[in-house]
Parts: sequence; C-alpha cells; structure tokens
Amino acid sequence: MPPKNTQPKYRQIADYLREGILNGTFPAGQPLPSEEALAKQFGVTRPTVRQGLTELRASGLVEVIMGRGTFARSPQSRPSLTRPRGVRLAPDGRYMEADGIQWTNAEPPVATRTDAPLALADLLRIPPGEPMFTYDALQTADHGRLRQLHRTYVPFSVLVDTKHEEEAPLPAPELYVTLAELGHELHFTEYVRTRMPLPDQAQALRLPEGVPLLHVIRVTLTEGDKPLALEEFHLPGDDLELSFRL
Repeated sequence: MPPKNTQPKYRQIADYLREGILNGTFPAGQPLPSEEALAKQFGVTRPTVRQGLTELRASGLVEVIMGRGTFARSPQSRPSLTRPRGVRLAPDGRYMEADGIQWTNAEPPVATRTDAPLALADLLRIPPGEPMFTYDALQTADHGRLRQLHRTYVPFSVLVDTKHEEEAPLPAPELYVTLAELGHELHFTEYVRTRMPLPDQAQALRLPEGVPLLHVIRVTLTEGDKPLALEEFHLPGDDLELSFRL
C-alpha cells in the first residue's frame, strides 16, 4: 500500500500541476484544469486550489489571464520578447538604444537634486552624499504594451566649470550628446540582476503577483574609465530576455 500523502492539499495540487507542466502533460501556453475541476479532483474548496496556484505563480510556472483562465508556462520556453542591449551612435550624431524601440515618457522628466547613496556612489566613484541631478520617467512603447522605469543620475562634480553646473542637462539619451560635447569619448558598462519589485514598481509596470523585474544599471564612462553618469532601468521579468553582443 503506497504511503499516504501528508502534505497540505494546496501543496499536493501545486506539485501535481508542476510535474504536469515540466513533463509536458500541460503544454506551455495551454490552459490548466479549471479551479472547479481541481477542487473536485482533490476534494477541496476553490480557495485551496487558488493557494496551490499562487505557489506556481510565484515560481513563474503559471500565468493567470483575467477572463480566460490559468495557463501553463514552461521554464524552457523562449520569451516572446528579446531586447538587444547597448548604445549605438546614429549617423546624425544621436545616441540610440540598440533595440531601436521608440520610448515615450508618460510625463516630462524633471531634474531633482538627490544625494548619492553608498551603492551608487561606489559605482560612480564619488563620495557618498555627493549631490546629483536625478531624473525619473515611466516610459511606454508599442501603444503601452511595453513599459519600463528609467532613472538617470548625473553627479554635480562631472558638470563643474561647465554651463550645466547651474543649468541641468537633459536626461539620457540626450545626456550622451551633452557629455560628448564636453569632450568625452563615451563607452558603457551594464550590470543586470533580478529582484522582486517594490509595490509602486509592480503597479507602474503592471506586473502580476510573483513576477520579478530585471534591474539594469548602465554606467557611462570616459575612454579612461572615469564614470560620468549612471542609469537604472526596471523592466518586467516575466516574458523578456536581454541579449548582449560581445
């Protein structure tokens, strides 16, 4: 006689669906059994079924589409969107993102004064607390389907003895032209990691529960590797991959 499964019912449901998704019983993109069917199969209430589904959502194995149901997501399936990373110089002298996406700011970014926190000061090689111009923007593209949060930091020390010491420069990517006009030959380094979003970030990016974000930090440097500016990009991490040309 097989041993009795002593796990909570919601976890039994999660394990059953997880195994089915991983072995192909429930193919990626196809609907899972309904809450009603699972409740009947396991002899539980629908809230218990939802608890099991919540576990799978947190691990990225299911997606709930309002009005349509719950769908399987394979960890081996390719994301629907690949975005090349990097900056390229257009023939007209403008700097452009490698992915070619035309982003629109939800509101015009306004320069605010902030003090450099320790982590960013380390990347910019400036003293913690040094004042910086900071710009924040929620950006959208493709009629709002694509969304990202973009923040630009420019240390005051980079702008000393220039006209921008008192008059804030424009944020990136226009900032790159400003820095080049100041005589700098630019190159860029990016750092990428994942983390769970803060509540306001999840709301702005319209992230479903349990979906992480991609946190990209781009440092703009001189030819001699002196940091000039820093940008943060927060991107939805559920159906997106980043590509880098090496």
